[in-house]
Amino acid sequence: MQVKNKALLGQVSDVDLRLLRVFKAVADCGSLSAAELELNVAVSTISRHIKDLETRLGLVLCRRGRAGFALTPEGEKVYQATDELFNANQVFRSQIHGIQAQLGGDLHVAMFEKCISNPAAQVAQAIAMFQAMAPTVKLHLHVGTIHMIEQGVLDGRYHLGLVPEHRPSEALNYDFLFDEKMFLYVAPGHDWFEGPEPTEAWRDLREQRLAGLDYHSPNMQITHVHRLERSAHASDQEAVAAMVLSGAYVGFLPDHYAKPWMLAKQLKAIAPQVLNYHCRYACILRKHPEPVRVAQAFQMCLLKAHAHAWVR
Repeated sequence: MQVKNKALLGQVSDVDLRLLRVFKAVADCGSLSAAELELNVAVSTISRHIKDLETRLGLVLCRRGRAGFALTPEGEKVYQATDELFNANQVFRSQIHGIQAQLGGDLHVAMFEKCISNPAAQVAQAIAMFQAMAPTVKLHLHVGTIHMIEQGVLDGRYHLGLVPEHRPSEALNYDFLFDEKMFLYVAPGHDWFEGPEPTEAWRDLREQRLAGLDYHSPNMQITHVHRLERSAHASDQEAVAAMVLSGAYVGFLPDHYAKPWMLAKQLKAIAPQVLNYHCRYACILRKHPEPVRVAQAFQMCLLKAHAHAWVR
């Protein structure tokens, strides 16, 4: 729905950018009150900024009241355009810094969850190496699903990502870094925890209540390969762990992530010689346009840090 007296933006001014940043922060946080801490600005000021932006655009961007905060259809489009604007600005800044001799600007790296505790993952070492090489670069680390990371790298939101290999994209370059082992676990309360292990592991697993990830991933692929049916769906591996620890489900988890519960005898790996699979983690960058220098520098640090951990 449009405001009666529609105003049109000419050139985008600093004021417009400031108001758009406030609007994006509110939309990302889900409410004005939640954005108060993020922006360090009073709710009354945030509300006034949103109203000023609506007036400048001639659009109603959101509904706010007792029913909660929600973007209007116009607000959804403005949010998307705002996101694209700020991404384009980030790309421009990175390209300018790439022209200059010194590495600077911002670097956005996205990682798949729960990989940092893997002894083979040398991400922390790569970060230390990169910081010594480019101390003025502001590093942003993000955690997300495989699809979110891949899309973010493709659309320029992230400069590069770390994901487990599952279905390569022709639009991305892959540099393999390290391996991860996944085993099937059960917890006290499940028949397999104290009882005998299955004799026909994969076949017997089809009769169990399996918790698995609900998006395309190696975890989902293994269920298709062995014709397993998931009884519970999880958005991340912490959710899988929670369901397995209940004793009501079985599920695959990275061995390094499950290790503390194994030591505490809260989890048990079942038929580990059979019920397992491996993931290969890769650094991904988009092929076109060519990655900026700061992304290439971090890629080099990752490759150097993982040189001894490559799986061939």
